[in-house]
Amino acid sequence: MHFATRAVHAGRVSDGLGSVAPPLVQGVNFEQPRGVASVPRYTRYNNTPTIVLVQQRLASLEGSEAAVCLSSGMGATSCAMLALLRPGDHLLSSAWIYGGTHRLFTEELPKMGIEVTFVDPLESRGWRLGMKDNTRAIFVETPVNPTCRVLDLKPISALTRELGVALVVDSTFASPVNLRPLEHGADIVIASTTKYLNGHHDMLGGAVFGSQAYIDEVTQKMMVWGQAPDPFACWLLERGLKTLHIRVQRQNENAMALAQWCEAHPAFAKVHYPGLPSHADHALAASTMDGFGGMLSLELVGGAAAADRMVEKLALVLHAVSLGGVDTLICEPRFSSHAHMTSGQRAEIGIPDGFLRVSVGIEDVRDIIADFSQALA
Repeated sequence: MHFATRAVHAGRVSDGLGSVAPPLVQGVNFEQPRGVASVPRYTRYNNTPTIVLVQQRLASLEGSEAAVCLSSGMGATSCAMLALLRPGDHLLSSAWIYGGTHRLFTEELPKMGIEVTFVDPLESRGWRLGMKDNTRAIFVETPVNPTCRVLDLKPISALTRELGVALVVDSTFASPVNLRPLEHGADIVIASTTKYLNGHHDMLGGAVFGSQAYIDEVTQKMMVWGQAPDPFACWLLERGLKTLHIRVQRQNENAMALAQWCEAHPAFAKVHYPGLPSHADHALAASTMDGFGGMLSLELVGGAAAADRMVEKLALVLHAVSLGGVDTLICEPRFSSHAHMTSGQRAEIGIPDGFLRVSVGIEDVRDIIADFSQALA
């Protein structure tokens, strides 16, 4: 089956009633066979019907052997790394990562005896020079939150395979519609299912993709650390996946139109969108991605003050964190994902004060542009 069809049907099994929409099985525990030592069907074990269905569908869309759902994107990242690393190990990470992941790597993993080193992903020899005898994995995020930079996975994966370490990719910004990192040499993929995969701003979740043996290990960590998702959240995720393909295609189109409009407007000093020829990674994105995504970032000529004025005047576009849903959202990373960093630290990684991140929805793009226009007038 092709991608759009798998997004609707993959993982389905008959419920015995002929239901067209897979029913929500909210039950937490189930009757166990008597006199047999078997793994019980239990929600914390991620083996109840609604959860199993959505995990099989996610694996089909990402192209992985297996997938496991967790209660949040950070839960997915945490359990994925705990399943991979042990005390005394070394993790090599891109410096361009989500703020929550950065805190995990700098504040929590070191407490467990795991060393983390950050690399500028644009330094061609940075990855090899950063490797140590105890390096077990490389972690990257692409496209990058919130700068929308796109990283070339192939040379990194060539290095990880040469040295026998794992390549872990957070692909939340892309969704499997636009990028499937396993096809480019990744070993493990992480995604916040809260974002594009659900697409409606009404559930919290995460997912990890990889080999069956590795996913079994992540599942064990998920069980111990209490990161199992609620069946209702998984039911909402399954429902959202059915429209994933058409939603993301529309968001790709809308984001391109909005980025082109913003680039032509004198109020903006810079527009960060991989679909624009002016973007530093445009050629790479065009050759490795099936779509340029629904995320873009903006820098206004007037800096932070101009950004604050624009955000205050927006009417249709909502000022809110998160991303990937049907509603267009705008936020300032200095007050959200990167609030823990100083102004200078943010500027060093390309997020100056006044930097705005836009998650483009599925509305008529003419209305989105009209709202931007009136907010700037």
